[in-house]
Amino acid sequence: MRFVTKNEAIRRAFLEDLKREGIKFELHERLSYESFAGYLLEGTLEEIGAKIEVLNGADREALKEGFLSFKESLNHLLEHIKVGEHIESLIQEGPWVAELLDQLMKNGAIDYSDGVVKLKEGVDVMSLKFEFKFPFNLVHNPEGVEKVAKQFALTDLVPEYEFEILELDIAKINTLGKLASRYFPEDYLLRVYFALIGRAIVATEVLKAIGKEKVPEEDLINAFLKTSPMEIPTEKGTLVINFTRKALEETLRLLKKFGYIEIKAGKVKKLKNLV
Repeated sequence: MRFVTKNEAIRRAFLEDLKREGIKFELHERLSYESFAGYLLEGTLEEIGAKIEVLNGADREALKEGFLSFKESLNHLLEHIKVGEHIESLIQEGPWVAELLDQLMKNGAIDYSDGVVKLKEGVDVMSLKFEFKFPFNLVHNPEGVEKVAKQFALTDLVPEYEFEILELDIAKINTLGKLASRYFPEDYLLRVYFALIGRAIVATEVLKAIGKEKVPEEDLINAFLKTSPMEIPTEKGTLVINFTRKALEETLRLLKKFGYIEIKAGKVKKLKNLV
């Protein structure tokens, strides 16, 4: 139940959001291989434009349109960050913002503080180096293209940031869903969201089952395994939660970690409720 990004701007903004809302999480950083399929042109905006003009073996008109859109997007973003703007507002415009912010950050052209992105004073955008990427399906003669463009069938070793969400409070998970919608695609968000909701429901039911008694941990786990899959009726349909012993053990670990239960001598005691 985690969100993963390779974008530094998203990492910073999402991290601040989670901390501000008091949502329980762990952040892990690791090196990750990122694979691409296509080509790229490198250089200043003027240099890239000139390379497209002499590029043989590709749909040049499509590339010109794509590069024009790239420059328009860049100019639109620059207008926002000349005076400084909160990254949350910027990211909401689309995933292209994160890509451009990443390129500007690599150029050392922007400052980032308290969630606000601002173009540095005196930066000459025309002198910055950019990467214009285009898919391989626009190429009909790879040999001609590769005289000017680099293959983009590459694997880069880049930092990857994993937000492991540990939250069991349904209200905070709902808040998380709203926050994450600014940074992650809807299908990805929904998968994580419903997994978190499912775990939170199981955790709540576990606490109810314990009640005021000390319950043998093994008996508790076995009793819940008999209820899997758990079907929860909702206003819009049914939520089916399928879980295993390992999932239950992980849920108990989190409940113990955050002070909801105590486990001693193989018995589980409830200390407090989730809500």
